Amino acid sequence: YVAAVYEHESILSLNPTALVDRRSALELMGRNLDIYEQQVVAAARQGAQIIVFPEDGIHGFNFTRSSIYPYLDFVLHSHSGWNPCREPYLFNDTEVIQRLSCMALKNKIFLVANLGTKQPCEHTDPHCPPDGRYQFNTNVAFADDGMLVATYRKHNLYFEFAFDTRPEPDYTLFDTPFAGKFGMFTCFDILFFEPAVNLIRQYNLKQIVYPTAWMNQLPLLSAVEFQQAFATAFNVNILAANIHHPTLGMTGSGIYTPVKSFIYHNMESYGGKLIVAEIPVITTDHETNLGKTPGRVSVKGNAQLPPIFYAEMMYDNFTFVPVWGGKGELQVCANTLCCYLNYQRAVLTDELYALGVFDGLHTVHGTYYVQACALVKCGGLSFSTCGQEVTDATALIDFQLWGNMSTPYIFPLLLTSGITLDFADHMGWKNNHYFISKNRTSSGLLTAALYGRWYEKD
Repeated sequence: YVAAVYEHESILSLNPTALVDRRSALELMGRNLDIYEQQVVAAARQGAQIIVFPEDGIHGFNFTRSSIYPYLDFVLHSHSGWNPCREPYLFNDTEVIQRLSCMALKNKIFLVANLGTKQPCEHTDPHCPPDGRYQFNTNVAFADDGMLVATYRKHNLYFEFAFDTRPEPDYTLFDTPFAGKFGMFTCFDILFFEPAVNLIRQYNLKQIVYPTAWMNQLPLLSAVEFQQAFATAFNVNILAANIHHPTLGMTGSGIYTPVKSFIYHNMESYGGKLIVAEIPVITTDHETNLGKTPGRVSVKGNAQLPPIFYAEMMYDNFTFVPVWGGKGELQVCANTLCCYLNYQRAVLTDELYALGVFDGLHTVHGTYYVQACALVKCGGLSFSTCGQEVTDATALIDFQLWGNMSTPYIFPLLLTSGITLDFADHMGWKNNHYFISKNRTSSGLLTAALYGRWYEKD
């Protein structure tokens, strides 16, 4: 099928905490929706059957609970099956929903977008906020006839004080004639079991739509890097749309399959970007990650063991060993996790690489348990630069990386110079170790890592 995602440079309110009326809010959102409309037309012209827009693309961000109120549409979860374009008079405060519905209808395209919604609640409801209403970060999906076919309320909020979380997560999916069922979740949700992993497992989903407003963090959580790893780990297609604000570190969208990706990552220039790509429908689980054999899972004793050192990476205290010389076998451990690396490189460059391990609770910008084995390029030549954000590299390294991970949820990361992606030759489980191997990356290696999420220990 042909899919489209749009990385949108949203027109933002100059003062998001100011209180404005509905008319002013609609005027601002209308300017973003004008751009959406142009992109839907362009995507449909290129044959796209579905288009995905980013999180916060219509209203922006940094609101307070009261200042976002005029920007919210009235959408009930039970409104699925309503056609806002054809029946605009059914509910008040649905101007944004109506416009999106009409874009889908006019261009005969499935459309997924993110907006803020409101829902009154009774004080008898123990979860009802003091102001008597819920405010949700919401994705909506429209069929190609304008029908509202799904709504999803974000479960894992990322410092979003304007919004509420429901006590139970939404499991949201919708059906399409061209690729079957699509699941839907938002941004930070991708790092957690609920609802993302559970949704995919329960409904055996193979297609995911994913609006996001993601601030890149190298070496392990760049948007395109993790989106790709998620597609690979779960053997799904992901249509990921990010917003574009390079000054905030926000860029990185793509259309991903487990074996190929069409991405956009641009920290230099401004303006939006439409990606359109034809991808195969994944129907059944083919054994992508199984039964491939890695080399020996053993590391020989070595008289000159390289020194162990510690450095902060992604706000976590990693234990590292330097990766020196033309080839070698290394091991480094922390808590219960041991990481192993076999490597060789034909050409020695004046770049320092290190093999790092972390097995613990990550506590900055969210709390979640990580098990990571990571081969990274350091920022400079001293150990203290390992773990820094690096965007360019020249070293071509053949490697096999493995670890005795305690969780089945492993995201294989492979990031190359200029924030480009590569694919492992082989990966999967063998002898209770998860491994990833690659001969000859397409360009200099930035990061090769196994990013494990141990959900039970969050």
